[in-house]
Amino acid sequence: MADVRVSIFILTMLLAGSALAQDIRIGYVDMKRLLDNAPQVIAGRAELDIEFRPINDDLLADEARLLSMEQELANASGLTSEQVAARQREIRNLDRSIERRREDLAEELNFRRNQQIKELGEEIEIAVQTVARREGYDLVLSSPVAYASETIDITAKVLSFLEMDYELRGQRSGR
Repeated sequence: MADVRVSIFILTMLLAGSALAQDIRIGYVDMKRLLDNAPQVIAGRAELDIEFRPINDDLLADEARLLSMEQELANASGLTSEQVAARQREIRNLDRSIERRREDLAEELNFRRNQQIKELGEEIEIAVQTVARREGYDLVLSSPVAYASETIDITAKVLSFLEMDYELRGQRSGR
């Protein structure tokens, strides 16, 4: 409902007349680009990578061990049917364990990424508002939009603001 109101407002403002429309400055921000390139997001990704790398490395080691076990079983001769069944069971159990842990890892990683994006959303919103006020914009739209010309795209300005803010915070915290 809010999106409809915003769209109606924008349409009304654009159709209100050329004199009024000339006084209104509209900007656009590509949120995907900000979320891909903001140093705060990049640092957050690096933190998650460090945190989850040991779990991922364990999974990769178990996957290699599983592959080795499967190859050994395929090349094994002279095993009794009970020995073959026992090794197949061991392989199946390891495979299930890997799958469960992989799903758990993906779920936890996705949760943490979403949490970081939510936390950074407020910081990005403040950056957009600061740039918009400083540059004299009356309205700033964010993606997704059907079309936005490069002349109203202020994403680079917001990204520069976020980079400066990140550097200043790093200097203050002694990073």
